Amino acid sequence: EVQLVESGGGLVQPGGSLRLSCATSGFTFSSYAMSWVRQAPGKGLEWVSTIYNGAGRTTTYADSVKGRFTISRDDAKSMLYLQMSSLKPEDTAVYHCALGSEATWTLLGSWGQGTQVTVSS
Repeated sequence: EVQLVESGGGLVQPGGSLRLSCATSGFTFSSYAMSWVRQAPGKGLEWVSTIYNGAGRTTTYADSVKGRFTISRDDAKSMLYLQMSSLKPEDTAVYHCALGSEATWTLLGSWGQGTQVTVSS
């Protein structure tokens, strides 16, 4: 059974930073692209970033977070991370880690319960 458990969320002031983590189990982590997606209050799920598997570990980002967020992974620990900097109030959302890439995460249909990030002064 695929398990994805996020942590690291919280309340942060605008301009601040947070690092989210996702502990995974139940599948061969190193074989899959992984993504972060988020859901702002009253809105649907929105893709944020993907990191591909393999030696290249290509990363992609939504325009809204490019240059401020950095996705990374540790295959030895089956962990996914999201370093968020220069946070804005519009980044307030529940952040989920998801199995798959930007193109496949909805098809695979596996994401965690999420961690709340609130950006407010």
